[in-house]
Amino acid sequence: MCDTVVQLTPAGRGAIATLLIEGPNALRWARASFHSAGGRPLGGKTPDRLFVGHWGSQPPEPVVVRVQSEHSVEVHCHGGRAAVARLEQALVEQGCRRVAWQDWVRRRASDAIRAAAWIALAEARTERTAAILLDQCQGALSRAIQSIAELLAQDNATAADERLRRILGHVATGLHLVRPWRVVVAGPPNAGKSTLLNAIVGYARAIVDPRAGTTRDLVSSVTAVDGWLVELCDTAGLRDATHPVEQAGVAAARRALAEADLALLVFDLTCPWSASEEALVAAHPRAIVVHNKADLPAAPGSPRPPGRHLSALCQTGLEDLLGEISLRLVPRPPEPGEAVPFTPDQAEGLLRASDHLAQGDLAGAAHALEAMLRERSEQVANRFRQGEGLGRGD
Repeated sequence: MCDTVVQLTPAGRGAIATLLIEGPNALRWARASFHSAGGRPLGGKTPDRLFVGHWGSQPPEPVVVRVQSEHSVEVHCHGGRAAVARLEQALVEQGCRRVAWQDWVRRRASDAIRAAAWIALAEARTERTAAILLDQCQGALSRAIQSIAELLAQDNATAADERLRRILGHVATGLHLVRPWRVVVAGPPNAGKSTLLNAIVGYARAIVDPRAGTTRDLVSSVTAVDGWLVELCDTAGLRDATHPVEQAGVAAARRALAEADLALLVFDLTCPWSASEEALVAAHPRAIVVHNKADLPAAPGSPRPPGRHLSALCQTGLEDLLGEISLRLVPRPPEPGEAVPFTPDQAEGLLRASDHLAQGDLAGAAHALEAMLRERSEQVANRFRQGEGLGRGD
């Protein structure tokens, strides 16, 4: 076993960075560079003891060292990139091998699914999504897959199918624990789309102007709605544009609508309801209809379709809209400790098992499930390092 050094804290600026030295000579390498402020040598009979001092001498780097054992030593230093790089380079020059944290995780995970979960957890951006991923780190999905495989071995296809369907019901949620849901804000010009986006995200992300057609390009901002990661996308007003630039903006808006996980169709209550607006609603039956500018007198005319009445400017009615967005995106949130697949590979493996089961091929279904647990976690780590593991195609 060779000596290794791995950075356990995220790369980049931070208050504190933590390096872990592991291997038969870990304590030896630490002693060679560490100078205790109190003159105490590293080690001793008390495990997990903390030592304050500095590392090296050209110039010295203030550190706190925790000795877990002769084979495992933590070094805590200033979180800047330069300090971390200096310590890592010094250890490499002494004979340590630098390893990626994904590889460090892989070596400790009991199966590929747990390894993938620990790696994904580092990218979670809300407490809610992190809690779901932590459940998978602790084996929720692995245990569920194993239990289904055991049911198949007992020829209990009915119970296996029931459990498999429940897990598959969380695929969409799982694939958006790190990658945000894409919610497109669309509608006619000057309906208040940009004002609505700014009200939801809490700052002036999109330009607001009383003149119609201000938004030409897609303007996106990532926020959290009820703990779910959401990318809101403001679009150009949908109308028959004549200017080439505006035409391009309208075309981009229509493409964004077609690719969205959810659309908010925003209309102006002060303008009469028109046939073009009716056609837009009919073309997107799954969209949430938003009737904006409820703080102003509504225009008389044809009855409007059901929808959320609000004022983006006064920020009234927003909570109800956000609640509906959350419900549309995640109609059945996972219970604490529930199994949730969170990578495209996991979703594909479960679907393969489901297909085999539908054909009465219990052995094929069991094989597909067992393959998910047997997958080499090294392959998982490689995919995540290359940005492929979470399916972030957008």
